[in-house]
Amino acid sequence: MKLLLVEDDEKIAATVKRGLEAEGFSVELAADGDEGLWRATEGSYDLLVLDILLPGRNGYRLCADLRAADNWTPILMLTAKDGDLDEAEALDTGADDYLTKPFSFPVLVARVRALLRRTPDRKPAPVSVGDLRIDPAQRRVWVGEDERTLTSREFEVLEFLVRRAGQVLSKEEILAGVWDDDFDGDPNIVEVYVLRLRRKLDLPDGRHRIETVRGAGYRVVDDGG
Repeated sequence: MKLLLVEDDEKIAATVKRGLEAEGFSVELAADGDEGLWRATEGSYDLLVLDILLPGRNGYRLCADLRAADNWTPILMLTAKDGDLDEAEALDTGADDYLTKPFSFPVLVARVRALLRRTPDRKPAPVSVGDLRIDPAQRRVWVGEDERTLTSREFEVLEFLVRRAGQVLSKEEILAGVWDDDFDGDPNIVEVYVLRLRRKLDLPDGRHRIETVRGAGYRVVDDGG
C-alpha cells in the first residue's frame, strides 16, 4: 500500500516514515500543504496522513480542497491540537479519522490499517522505478511497454524490493518480508529468486535492475528509463 505523509516536522516525518515502511507500507513525504496537494493530485495513493498545522495550506484546507476536487482517498489527520471542536472540524472538512500528538505508533498503524479495511474497493497503487512498473492489484509487471511473466513468488520478491527502491535490503529482511515467519530453509533462496528476476528484467546492455551490494544485500535502482 502506498501512503502520502504530509508533515513539516522533519524528525516526526522521518520517524513515522521509517516505522510505516517497517510495517510494509510504501511512504512518500511532503513538507507543506501546497506540496501535499500537488502530490495527492498528481500521484496515486491508498491513504493520506496529514498534519493540520502545516506551512502554507493547512491540513483542514488541504483536506477540503481534495474533497472538493472529488478526491476521496482515505485521510487520517495528525495534530498537536486537541479538543472536540478540532476533531469536529477535521471530520467536517472530509477527514476519515483523527489522531492527536503525541500518539502511540502501534495505535497509528492500527488506525491506518482500519482505514484501509474500510475501503475494500480501493486497489493498491501501481509502482514504477525507471521503466519498470508493477501493478500489485493485477500482479503484472512491465518493462517499458513489454509485459514480463513472473511466478507468484518472483512477483512478491520484486514488489518487496520495488516498494523500497534505493534501499539496501539484506537477505534476512527479504525473507522476513516475503516468506512466512516460520520459514527455516536456506536463506540463499533469496539469491535464487534474484537470479530468476535478473534473467527476466535485466537491461539489454547487461546492467542489473536489482543490484548486489557486497556484504549487505540487494537494491532496486532506477535505470533512468
